[in-house]
Amino acid sequence: MVYSPDRPVVSVQWLHEHLDDPQVAIADCRFALMQPELGRQQYENGHIPGAYYLDLNLDLSGPVSKHGGRHPLPDPDLLATKLSAMGINSSPSDGSEPTLVIAYDDSRFAFASRLWWLLSYLGHERVAVLDGGFKAWIDADYAIATELPEPRSGTFVPRPNPERIVDINYVKARKDLPSVVLIDSREAERYRGEREPIDPIAGHIPGAVNYPWQDASDPQGYLQKDRQARWISLELDKSDKSDEVVVYCGSGVTACVNLLSLHIAGINAKLYPGSWSDWCSYLVGD
Repeated sequence: MVYSPDRPVVSVQWLHEHLDDPQVAIADCRFALMQPELGRQQYENGHIPGAYYLDLNLDLSGPVSKHGGRHPLPDPDLLATKLSAMGINSSPSDGSEPTLVIAYDDSRFAFASRLWWLLSYLGHERVAVLDGGFKAWIDADYAIATELPEPRSGTFVPRPNPERIVDINYVKARKDLPSVVLIDSREAERYRGEREPIDPIAGHIPGAVNYPWQDASDPQGYLQKDRQARWISLELDKSDKSDEVVVYCGSGVTACVNLLSLHIAGINAKLYPGSWSDWCSYLVGD
């Protein structure tokens, strides 16, 4: 499985063959929402050789406030500094292609896709996720490393595209239009309001349809080959509902898995970064 901008997913075999490629940078994005330190501990205990660790809370998100959700988008310049230290060049001065970034996790793309989307949003399109994640690497019996890679010299210049994100006012104004599809990416039980383990209020944004992010992959963490066809054959294929797609989840993280699947299907969609955690923050009394 080779890299393609239209299908930004690579196999562990491909990555193994490109470990020493100076134009490839690897990001370990393992994380556990209920155990925020676990991902870094796992990384330090063993990671793909040459991989740098990016923490969902500290690197791929910004400070949390009353509104804006549990994982606001990070400051572009702060993230750019970290990416530059990984040797990532967005516009090489020698005319070569930008650095190809490979992101992986062990959570069926949940956190790797966040980095994939963030880099795309910041104007860096050469980024892919690792099919099967860290488990696939281990299962292939490839070597792991415990030493931390030294900082590299890179120049990442962020160019945020505001057309790829929406806020709560945008969602309120457009969610009921016949030309708009609003997708809730959480598990069906959370969408139906039967269970809410994180946010103070259960339920979903009125008018949203439910496509759980886990359906984008199989239980082993490999991309579902027929997922794209299912997207198109359901809500998104209707002629009166194909103009605009807005995707959300609990806090703008796992929605990126659906955005990845939609991208591969050739469907452009926007992210509501604040997602349900932002929406319900306005429903909670002071």
